[in-house]
Amino acid sequence: MNTAQARAFDPSESALVGIYEISKLLASPNRLEKTLAGVLALLSSFLDMRHGLIALLDSHGDPEVVVGSGWSEGNAKKFFEHLPERAVGQIVATKMPLVVENVAASPLFEGTDLSEWGPTDGQPFSLIGVPIKEADAVVGTLTVDRVYSDRSSVRFDHDVRFLTMIANLVGQTLRLHKLIARDRDRLMQEKARLEKADRPAHIEAKLDNIKGIVGESPAVRAVVEKIRIVAKAKSTVLLRGESGTGKELFAAAIHNLSPRHSKPFVKLNCAALPESVLESELFGHERGAFTGAAALRKGRFELADGGTLFLDEIGDITPAFQAKLLRVLQEGEFERVGGTRTMKVDVRFVCATNRNLEEAVQKGEFRADLYYRISVVPIFLPPLRERKGDLAPLASEFLKRFNHEQNVHLTLSDSAMEVLNECSFPGNIRELENCVYRTATLARADSIVDKDFSCRNDGCLSSVLWNGSRESSVGGLHPPSFTPLPIVSKPQAPPPPPPPARPPVVRPPVEEPAPVAAAPAAPCPGAENCTVIDSDHRSDRDKLIEAMEQAGWVKAKAARLLGLTPRQIGYALQKYDIPVKKF
Repeated sequence: MNTAQARAFDPSESALVGIYEISKLLASPNRLEKTLAGVLALLSSFLDMRHGLIALLDSHGDPEVVVGSGWSEGNAKKFFEHLPERAVGQIVATKMPLVVENVAASPLFEGTDLSEWGPTDGQPFSLIGVPIKEADAVVGTLTVDRVYSDRSSVRFDHDVRFLTMIANLVGQTLRLHKLIARDRDRLMQEKARLEKADRPAHIEAKLDNIKGIVGESPAVRAVVEKIRIVAKAKSTVLLRGESGTGKELFAAAIHNLSPRHSKPFVKLNCAALPESVLESELFGHERGAFTGAAALRKGRFELADGGTLFLDEIGDITPAFQAKLLRVLQEGEFERVGGTRTMKVDVRFVCATNRNLEEAVQKGEFRADLYYRISVVPIFLPPLRERKGDLAPLASEFLKRFNHEQNVHLTLSDSAMEVLNECSFPGNIRELENCVYRTATLARADSIVDKDFSCRNDGCLSSVLWNGSRESSVGGLHPPSFTPLPIVSKPQAPPPPPPPARPPVVRPPVEEPAPVAAAPAAPCPGAENCTVIDSDHRSDRDKLIEAMEQAGWVKAKAARLLGLTPRQIGYALQKYDIPVKKF
């Protein structure tokens, strides 16, 4: 044998090459099971072996990860289970290598079914097992078997040393994997903690990832919990509430939480279209059905097939169209405009209205059968005045949107939040959004303060809309900076009608004090001798209340109406024990 051949068969050099190749493999960023399978494949190139097995144990000593060469990944664990517990237990307990020259003759394998290990052509085979350690603890075993030959024990000693080095490399790799996984978990937890700490209140309050719904008040929570329940069914839902309470957002939430979330969510405002156009929009039309129908067009019912159709302002449709809509709600069938073929769709309906449908049914303006069809599950959406705790996160959300649209960085000061908390926002969330956008647009600095709001500058839209029509019998008493709009006074919910066969839920009406007259007033020095006009205390109280009503309960405006200073009108309100209403 020449020198080159001797070097080629030099066990020491072969072991060094094997350790080098295996160390490169262990350093690669692969899945752990794939890496260990690669280690066994390389071992078969450097050792005379039939099968190899790496078993990683959990804290109870049971196999957690088993990877084998010569077997599929599925039956590697099965092979490990055929290893006698005494043999594996000896490796784990002694933390030392195990060499069995003839498995068939070893008492450790007595009673073991060796047929699962594959054919040996009548030759006995040997087993070498070494522990995989992490620090001083055994976390796994590395075992190989091969056909037994009458070789010296020196060869076994060489292979044991080689496998022990490989097992040590595997143990270090496992420790690194655990450290990386632990660091990753720690970093993810820290990231989540920081995001939660830095997250604005409006993001934290998004009610378990229901898109667009901001708030944590009990009123909103109750609605969301009800939505989570009804979303699972196909029953028609009727969302009820004042204008500006976010009916479309809640309708979208019902769809997104339902089994139909992967299907279309189609919406239509029934009050925005005349009846002829509404029929074409909902049912579609055939080509030539009417002038301008140049092509076939699918309606909203067809587009929403398999999904959800949201019909907003359904209380405003005409009685004639109510009959056409009732058939679709009952049977799921319709014909396109100008068509004769009956089409069937599978649509989940969510409807919404701010009208008192019970009163409309009583007056004959809304079909009772359609009412019962759409009001299977009525859900009342709370107005903003019933969810005061949500005002701050909502305002922050709207200001965030404004900042994003305008590329600015405005903030709300404490004085600004005090102004917002003083208003009940009769226009609900839509009015709050309008107020925030208007104030942010006119803000003079990066921080919005109380003086930036219109209500601090004789321009309160709520006062105009909801109090401006309360004109006094004595002319010239309304705020001088703007003229009251000719609209009706603050809307009231009508009294509930007699209960039908299935009594609907109706909100109680809100009573409102009758407007009273007031007259110009003279200044007064203090509370103890403050009279608005004359010595008739009852008349002064009435005039104070009327002035405050006309001014939208803004003391500075009422003071100008009566010719008083803000401090003097404050004294007068205290004197006559008049509580200040907040909007």
